[in-house]
Amino acid sequence: MTRLTPALAILGALLAAVLALVAVEFGKGAGGGLDATVQRIVLDGLDGAACRLHTSREELVLSLAPETGVRRRWSDHTIEVALRAGMLRAVDEADRRGDIPGFATPFVRQLVEKAPLDKLVRGGISLSNLFG
Repeated sequence: MTRLTPALAILGALLAAVLALVAVEFGKGAGGGLDATVQRIVLDGLDGAACRLHTSREELVLSLAPETGVRRRWSDHTIEVALRAGMLRAVDEADRRGDIPGFATPFVRQLVEKAPLDKLVRGGISLSNLFG
């Protein structure tokens, strides 16, 4: 049995909390599907971060995975700040669109603010761990 690192466990708990909050609203009939909403928020967040870094979303994502061989043009701190800002903006946009319930928005924002994005940026959490 594989043991989860503390950072991965925290990220998993954060994701579970977000999904639980959003699922409550979807259970009431809101939105077009949980998967689609989560994907849209993540993609919007990555787009915002990439825009802030003056690059493409694809280059940014590839730069987060050391095994791709894509050389980073930014410091870890710069990437983390851009990712956090992009994700916060994406949460606000999802709230404005009505994709997530208004009562959940402050909680989701707090999760994004506390998420261990620095571990992802430094390669402590691989993309395959997050999505595989």
